[in-house]
Amino acid sequence: MQEWTTVIKPKNRLLDLKLKELWQYRDLIIMFVKRDFKTMYKQTILGPLWIIINPILTTLMQVLVFGNIANISTDGMPQFLFYMAGNTMWLYFSGCLTKTSNTFTANAAVFGKVYFPRLVTPISIVISGLISFGVQYVIFLAAVFYYTLNGVIQPNVMVLLTPILVCELALLGMGCGIIISALTTKYRDLAVLVTFGVQLWMYGSAIIFPVSSLPEKWASLLMLNPVVPIVEAFRYAYTGHGTFSIPYLGISGLVTLIILFIGIVIFNKVEKTFMDTV
Repeated sequence: MQEWTTVIKPKNRLLDLKLKELWQYRDLIIMFVKRDFKTMYKQTILGPLWIIINPILTTLMQVLVFGNIANISTDGMPQFLFYMAGNTMWLYFSGCLTKTSNTFTANAAVFGKVYFPRLVTPISIVISGLISFGVQYVIFLAAVFYYTLNGVIQPNVMVLLTPILVCELALLGMGCGIIISALTTKYRDLAVLVTFGVQLWMYGSAIIFPVSSLPEKWASLLMLNPVVPIVEAFRYAYTGHGTFSIPYLGISGLVTLIILFIGIVIFNKVEKTFMDTV
């Protein structure tokens, strides 16, 4: 009896996600990661140097505007370190969200020619974003080292949570992004709102101000934003200042898993018919 290596059959069940296929296509994920990094800085003058320039210029501008002109509190942290910590985490999250939000429209030509699990694309985007994050994280660590030597801050054992915090941000960004990507196959104007919406989200994510500067009622409400407990925990781990809350981190993790699950289900459903609408 002849054995078949590939079986093509219709997918009828909503939760038939076939996530095991992603492991079989791991080489394709690696190839897409390399492609994403190369095309990101193709035909640019400074190339990968933008990975360093972007967070530093953003941080310096925030120090000038929010730290010195607006005189917003940084909860006892050095201003540069406070904003650098927020930007390091936020730039990775926002990058995951915005780049995965156009998965279907940006890859329609490839999707229409050959089969592979469509989740390969957003996963490769999240992984390739780790390269930029890694470089910016090293710059942040250099600043932490400088201020620690001068006795200004005191990192603590919570730095060991960094991989978990980064992973949670990645999953949250991908979950939100693939939901938007699935919806933009029918409603193109959502793509226009993504950049604007992400900017608004940043102002509500304690990137430019600490949670401790708010009244208790508003601080508790703000901590329900799944990004805020992560950013605050990251700052607390490396500076000893900030709002570290295990319950809110737990809520953030639960919200992340729910959003990711909903995103994968919707993404999986749309991928079967998106070529008719893109």
